[in-house]
Amino acid sequence: MNRRQFLQLMAIAGAAGALPVRGFAQDKRANGLYDIPNFGQVRLLHITDTHAQLQPIYFREPNVNLGVGAMQGRVPHLVGDALLQHFKLDADARAAHAFTYLNFAQAAEEYGRVGGFAHLASLVKQLRGSYGSEKTLLLDGGDTWQGSGTAYWTRGRDMVDACNLLGVDVMTGHWEFTYLADEVRANIEAFKGEFVAQNVFVKEEALFEGAVAYDEFSGHAFKPYTIKELNGASVAVIGQAFPYTPIANPSRFIPDWTFGIRASELQQLVDEIQAQEQPDVIVLLSHNGMDVDLKLAAEVTGLDAILGGHTHDGVPQPTRVKNAGGMTLVCNAGSNGKFIGVLDFAVKGGKVSDYRYHLLPVFSNLLAADSEMLTYIEQVRAPHLSKLTEELGVAEQLLYRRGNFNGTFDQLICDALRRQLDAQISLSPGFRWGTSILPNQAITMENVLDQTCMTYPETYVREVRGQDIKMLLEDVCDNLFNNDPYLQQGGDMVRVGGFNYVCDPTASMGERISELTLESGDAIEMDKMYKVAGWATVNSQSTGAPVWDVVAEYLRDVKTVKIDKLNTPKLLNVDNNAGIAEYPM
Repeated sequence: MNRRQFLQLMAIAGAAGALPVRGFAQDKRANGLYDIPNFGQVRLLHITDTHAQLQPIYFREPNVNLGVGAMQGRVPHLVGDALLQHFKLDADARAAHAFTYLNFAQAAEEYGRVGGFAHLASLVKQLRGSYGSEKTLLLDGGDTWQGSGTAYWTRGRDMVDACNLLGVDVMTGHWEFTYLADEVRANIEAFKGEFVAQNVFVKEEALFEGAVAYDEFSGHAFKPYTIKELNGASVAVIGQAFPYTPIANPSRFIPDWTFGIRASELQQLVDEIQAQEQPDVIVLLSHNGMDVDLKLAAEVTGLDAILGGHTHDGVPQPTRVKNAGGMTLVCNAGSNGKFIGVLDFAVKGGKVSDYRYHLLPVFSNLLAADSEMLTYIEQVRAPHLSKLTEELGVAEQLLYRRGNFNGTFDQLICDALRRQLDAQISLSPGFRWGTSILPNQAITMENVLDQTCMTYPETYVREVRGQDIKMLLEDVCDNLFNNDPYLQQGGDMVRVGGFNYVCDPTASMGERISELTLESGDAIEMDKMYKVAGWATVNSQSTGAPVWDVVAEYLRDVKTVKIDKLNTPKLLNVDNNAGIAEYPM
């Protein structure tokens, strides 16, 4: 390590609250947090939605994660104290910080950053080594190749190599498909594990034209499942990629592939695996979102567990879902490398007889930084370090994204779009990825990229009719709050700037959004045209500057960020909903 790298490492460690220690697996302050008792014959380690965060980060959990209809008051739609009480974690201050938004900024100063692949690598090695590597699998639920500047510049390859070092055995995908199809296949070829997805097919017309398929007879674009032998037990891992990829993201990048939930095909596949392979354990590695997984678990029999992702829900214990064939565990392991799920199975008579589950928060100041991974991360970042570390401004308050409606960093993006592009109204997608920044912390270009870095970042300015603005809000709101989980796409509400509105999440499609008013107090007229700025168009490519450049210029100008008002909607009919707390009404 040269002097520059050493100083860089010192700076990173100082911000995290402790130096990366290389001689032992965990700090004594962990107090046994990572000492998981061995149980059974098979251990599955589960990460998901890391969003290319190689470095330790701060990440605030939501104070708004509304459940409506049958999902009201049910996991995962619990926040704050309601979540702690449900899982009986009230007395554990460390768990309160890991799993909730409560007192976040102050607790983050005390507990430091979370995640980071070097720290995650140390924990993976410990969990595998203490149990036995030969009977352990590391599963990645996807959204791994996107979410940072280095992932964007390397087209996801930095994360492929990081996962190879981490030892990922099996993965599925979602944002992986926002690179070009040839790039996706090249990354899969470079991946040392297996990429599985039972619900992605090559379109028939593309097959006739010679498109590549994993199985030309079935039409599967990728291997649908894999069988692993662990400690005398046979484990089947089925892949379930994000079913709405061509709708939520540009289909122009992957024009030959078709997706879907495909519950009936999944049931048929499970039945075939049981009959032909006779595995002891069958799990679905899913990127559906937890509400979808809960419905799927009730309909599809034969799955021992669904290890899920996409909605970024950090859920301390599995939900046990009864179905016609018995019971399926539904687990969700958060995001950003903040957690790792540990699912141990006891197998007897060719089937699962019992299990133990732990969702471990990855506190980077309590875990050693794995030397090999740390060196790799330094190498990946070195060519881009001056750009990543440019200080653009200072946050006077906590900046975050995660939640059903505008977070403070979302508002920053919306304010930047309005000011820099001279628009009345701004719109920003309801992505759930994006890290947090503590009060009085410098806002770097890397922080901005963590919130915006994707393969369709172009901004736009358009004249839009008031009626079309309302219909856009209605459409996204229906995606978020539809009573049928199969009709949800798992994101959050579009973020807005320059206007306010009223939202009733419990209403029907077309009736959830009302009283749209500009900041001046004037009503948005349905037949009037308004100048609207935004970014990340799905169905067509815009031509404006990348959003990160727009936000960076705004920050260089204003220098300090203090959000005086969030353009969050006034909500109706959410009283006593356990998925909302401390909401500004």
